[in-house]
This record gives sequence, structure tokens and C-alpha cells, in this order.
Amino acid sequence: MKWITESEVKEFFQTSNYDIRLTRNGRWIDQKCTADVTTIVSDCISHYVEHHGNSPFSSMDIWHDQYTVANIESIFKKPNPDEIKARNEYDKFFQQPMEMLAYSKVLNKYKRGNRNFYSVANQDILDYIAMREKNSLYFLKSYIEKVLDDSGILIHFMMFFSQQTPEYYYSMRNAFIEFTILNTPINYELEAGRIFTKVINPLAYFYNSKGTEKGRISKHLITYDALMYNRDNFRDLYLEKPKGLTRKQFAEQQGISLQSTYYVYLSQKAKKYLRLFNDTYRDGKSEAYQDAHKNDYATHIHHIFPESNFPEISMFLENLIALTPTQHLNYAHPNGRTSEIVKTYQYFLLLAKLGSIDENFTRSTDRIYDYSKFLYVLSIGLDDDNALEVNPYMGNSIANYIDSKFS
Repeated sequence: MKWITESEVKEFFQTSNYDIRLTRNGRWIDQKCTADVTTIVSDCISHYVEHHGNSPFSSMDIWHDQYTVANIESIFKKPNPDEIKARNEYDKFFQQPMEMLAYSKVLNKYKRGNRNFYSVANQDILDYIAMREKNSLYFLKSYIEKVLDDSGILIHFMMFFSQQTPEYYYSMRNAFIEFTILNTPINYELEAGRIFTKVINPLAYFYNSKGTEKGRISKHLITYDALMYNRDNFRDLYLEKPKGLTRKQFAEQQGISLQSTYYVYLSQKAKKYLRLFNDTYRDGKSEAYQDAHKNDYATHIHHIFPESNFPEISMFLENLIALTPTQHLNYAHPNGRTSEIVKTYQYFLLLAKLGSIDENFTRSTDRIYDYSKFLYVLSIGLDDDNALEVNPYMGNSIANYIDSKFS
């Protein structure tokens, strides 16, 4: 697997013309083409091809694959794909993102009678999308902009982003709907309006802008979680947690299980992502670089705050650290008992991770970390809301905070 940068994603789109006036394809994006659905469908395709080869496959081949069944049914609360009533729902869930990936030329598309078949055209870009939601969302943003630009209608969206008024909103929306009806088989406003939502809101998020909500300009800026198909937002949920109530007690009051299969899935992908980044930019060396094993190869990815106790932060890169086997099984866990942690080494690893985050912010490669997310990880792992009040850009404020919690 190759590390793909955002600039390489842009370069990928520059090689193709996506003008809808030429293709007349109104399904270049659709309602199920959210970042979380697109990333897991891409992951399922990549897994299928890895185990079955890249011969043409249908959407049904993907959603009947055992890897897909194990993840989709539990993560997105979909019925088992073998159930008759599930067919229509699964068709949309897989077919719409796969059609989008085909239009974008990540997949090849073939027609056999009335059925669509696909193969992978660009494995690197597919793996980039499959790796995490943030990648998928950046792919969607770049793709949408390129299609709109090639089709001659991006100007309407850019005018709205610069002038956030109902007048500019309706001018943009009407222009998109009229363009869609004129240039594609979609011939009624309601369906074009549904597609418009999937076009405008990902762009609005990146432009820190208002978007659309129920056919009108949204009251607030479009947020990351508003773009997702199905995701428990613990980060926002915990903002409402009363002081003195543990996160577990609060989650139980809200009727939410912290043992989400989704978090297990995201945690596994986050580990894979961090390992790839560490191999690419740090020569695979340990992030805990101040002990005797600092030059050894880091083959283990460790949760600083254990996954079993803190599943809601198990997928945060800021809670993961690349270690050597000795560091992981002898230092981080006492005598290899992975259900237990060594507090003194946990303190050391938090400072080491802060060093990795600082390094990532000063280097020219992709930024994969966020100080605010690291503070959120600390607030959950240390059960202290005060972590969220730390100013990460004031001297050694985060290191000093960590010191205060372990002194």
C-alpha cells in the first residue's frame, strides 16, 4: 500500500474531464455517497479484490462477501444481506457509491445485459478513500469541485460561499437544479434537490460555510458529523455531560452502548493508517524515542488509553503510538498483560505522542494530527474536562497539564 497525499488526489482528478454536459450522467453522486459510507464501501471493495482478484465484480458480489457482512450489518444497523427485504436497501447502499467511484474513474465499469460490473482502475486512490473518513471526505470535496468546474457551474457555488445570503443560496440551488434537468435524465426538481444536498454540504464544510437544510439555507455552518450517514457523535454528546457524572453513567442514561462495533472497525483502520504513516515518514522507527529501543523497528501500534476501557477514543490517531514489541509488551503492559497498563510508562508515552504531534505540525508532509483531538483524548482518558480548556499554542501548556495529572 502506498501513502497518498492530498496533492496526489488533486493530480488524479486533473487527468480526466467530468463535464456532465458530455456524459449526461445525473448519478455522478447520490444520496448514499456520504464520507462514511464511501469509505467503508471502498474498504469492502479493496478487501474483496485482495482476496478474489480484480476480475469484474458486481455490487452484489461485494455486499455478500463475508467481510462486508461482518461489518455493514453491525456498523450501519442494516439487515443481513441474505434477507429478501434487504436487497433494495443494499443495492442503494453499495450501488450509489460504486457508480460515483466509476464516474470518478477510481473504478472501471462494464455493462452485461442489465447489470453493472466493475473492476479497480486506481488501487492507490481506492485505498486512500478506504483508509479513513477524513480521506473519503477530502476525496468527495475534490471530486465535487472538479465535476462542477468541468461542467461550468462551479461559479454559482463560489458566489454563495462568498455571499452567504438566501438570495445567493436560491440562485445557486436553482442553477444546479435547472442544469441537472437540462443535461441529465433526471427530470423533476425533488430528485435534483436531493442530489444538490450531497453536492453543496461537503463543499460548505471545507469552506467553513453554511449549506443547505430542508431545501433552505442552513441556519448554522455545516459540521463534520452532519455529513455522515450513521455515526454516534460522542464528542458532541459529552459536551452535555453534567460534572460529577462519569462518561459511562452518562452514556447509560442516554441509552448508548460504548461497546460499538463501529469503534472496533475504526480502531483497526486507524492502526493501519498510523503504521503506514510511520513507515513512510519515520522509517518505521518507534515514537517512544527516548529509551534503549529508539532505533528499533516499530511493528506494534499501542493504545495509550486502552481500547477496552475507552472505545470512544480508540480510533483517534492521537491515542495511538507506534512501539517496538519490547516497548509494547514489556514496558507499556506489565509482563505482556494487555488488559493492564503501567501508569509511569503511560505518562512517558503521552509526552512522546505530544512530541510526534509537534513534529507533524512543523514538517512539510501531511498533517494527520490535531491538538484539539489530543486534548479530547486526554479529557476522556484522564476523566478531566479541564483538559479541554488548555491552550495548545501557549508554551508547554499541554506538557505541563500532563505533568500535573501524573505528579
